[in-house]
Amino acid sequence: MNKKLVVLFLLFIFIITSGFGCKTASKEVKKATEPITLEYWRVFDDSDAFSEIIAKYKSLHPNITINYRKYRIEEYESELINALAEDRGPDIFSIHNTWVKKYENKITPLPEQITMAYQVEKTGIQKETVSEMRTSKSLTINDLQRLFVDVVANDAIVNGKILGLPLSVDTLALFYNKDLFNSAGIANPPMYWDQVFQQNVKKLTKQNTKREITQSGVALGGSKNISRFSDILIALMMQNGSTIIENNQVVFNKIPERLANSGYNPGLGALVFFTDFSNPIKEVYSWNETLPNSLDMFISGNLAMTFGYSYDLPTIKARAPKMNFSVVKLPQISGNPEINIANYWLETVSKKSKYQNEAWDFIQFAIKEEQAKSYLAKTKKPTALRSLIEFQKSDANLEPFVSQVLTAKSWYHGANPAGAETAIGDMITNAAQNYEQLQEVLEFGANQVQQTLQ
Repeated sequence: MNKKLVVLFLLFIFIITSGFGCKTASKEVKKATEPITLEYWRVFDDSDAFSEIIAKYKSLHPNITINYRKYRIEEYESELINALAEDRGPDIFSIHNTWVKKYENKITPLPEQITMAYQVEKTGIQKETVSEMRTSKSLTINDLQRLFVDVVANDAIVNGKILGLPLSVDTLALFYNKDLFNSAGIANPPMYWDQVFQQNVKKLTKQNTKREITQSGVALGGSKNISRFSDILIALMMQNGSTIIENNQVVFNKIPERLANSGYNPGLGALVFFTDFSNPIKEVYSWNETLPNSLDMFISGNLAMTFGYSYDLPTIKARAPKMNFSVVKLPQISGNPEINIANYWLETVSKKSKYQNEAWDFIQFAIKEEQAKSYLAKTKKPTALRSLIEFQKSDANLEPFVSQVLTAKSWYHGANPAGAETAIGDMITNAAQNYEQLQEVLEFGANQVQQTLQ
């Protein structure tokens, strides 16, 4: 009988001490599993693009609700800035790749590690689901460089910290009207900015008796009515050997040291080539400010070649469902390294968020290959992950864009990206009106862009 009492006493002591031993851990788990809501703001994509990703994430973290909100691009940035200033902003939000440094002081960088509560199924006498704490290392800079295409590291890493992660990376490509090419006897779109390209433009451009352009060969030479004019010109400058920004200084107006002996200015050469298409005395004259917007003119069937991103495809197909057009890679300069232009968004976390760990945990979950596949399949966008490039090349619509992501580049737009683009647009307009003073126009344009970097 005494032995039984001893056993019961020891069992009682074990239960009591075991309870005391897990008391601290239970408090930590309890706090980590309290219900929270993450506010997520983006543009362009509807909520169904994330429905599967959010559902999978919630199965791992049932206490976390993600409230996804889509804004129109016209209102997004002003609403975001105001909301962050008034402490009613989102936990997670998207920024354009040219906005990163502009928003640097509003972002909390990706932490080195994150501790979260996970639902775990325990097996014993009977199965039960319990929550336990797990600490995981976040993506490192080396991971970022290994997993994503090069342009991402260039934009996302600031002062040794990762400020955002992308779900996709788009690239500038050439759209062409196959019927107009066929009628002009041109079998294939141009691969280079060479004499063949210029001859094609001449064949594809038509004027009436008043010398008014009724059909244009290409949307080049202007800014006010050409979509993505700054991206096109910057691509030409880079391809021609010009550096855009160096040590926070605009240098596209200068002759690179390696070309000092030749005296050739690649930035000026690109500007001359670009503006020739709006110069009435040039053989390649095919554009002026009286024409419609380039995308509208392409959709109407009166523009043979224009430049755009994968997001333009749905618009063209919706507005011109019977149009016979195709997309190919952006033309290059023969003999020079291939260079393309990137255009994409990064997901990041507000410095004012109360749930920074949870927000970054969700972003890291969303950009993993399995989840990225779900997002890309629904949005029809090119991948940012190296591992999915070959997979996406099998999609004829995406192939031209995704084939360029490894050679895509961007440039620092400073604290005022919109101002930088306006300055480039003004430079193009001034160049088109002052053909004999292009060096002065280039210098003035560089100075205007420089002012937006401060």
